[in-house]
Amino acid sequence: MSTFTIDPDNNITALVEVPAGADRSTTFSSEKELAKLIADWPISRLIDAWNSFAGAARFADLKPIKKFTSRKVAVARIWDAVQRLSGDVAEPATSVAAARAKPKKSPAKGQRRARAQKGATEAPANKKADVVAMMKRAKGATLAEITEATDWQKHTVRGFVSILGSKGGQKIESAKNAAGERSYRIAEVASGAGRGGVVAFGPLASA
Repeated sequence: MSTFTIDPDNNITALVEVPAGADRSTTFSSEKELAKLIADWPISRLIDAWNSFAGAARFADLKPIKKFTSRKVAVARIWDAVQRLSGDVAEPATSVAAARAKPKKSPAKGQRRARAQKGATEAPANKKADVVAMMKRAKGATLAEITEATDWQKHTVRGFVSILGSKGGQKIESAKNAAGERSYRIAEVASGAGRGGVVAFGPLASA
């Protein structure tokens, strides 16, 4: 029978054998022992434990959840899931944490960022010049103003601003007004100043 251990970060590991001196209060070998171990846990931690491995390589069919209908259901589902680690106990230890892909970085988010930067890089030169001119105004330009003037998507604007600051050597000041509207402004950079970048700050001052 496989033995499992769960740490404070909800990483569950299958063990060949329990090491001498190990904290037995965190180990379990049956659904009953798991139920006893987590009896005092808040239901929120059970949800966190489930979501920590749902969607990982060997748990790809398991989906993150927002709630369990009961503690009994939570115990049963977690126990059924960790059984998948049992076949690996020939190794020194197999951890749910190790089975997980790199902590949750959404592929879609990365793809959107790449598309935004590509779109900004390939944008017509006249539109780029227009945006730079708008951002050099005393009050800069709002995200809405730039999208309206260029027909760019918001993520394309953000990508362009990022490239302008990181590769274009411009010092970009970024702010939100009281209504939550984002503005960008190209600040004057004194001769000999350092590299550009995007700097977040408070509401833009009036002209």
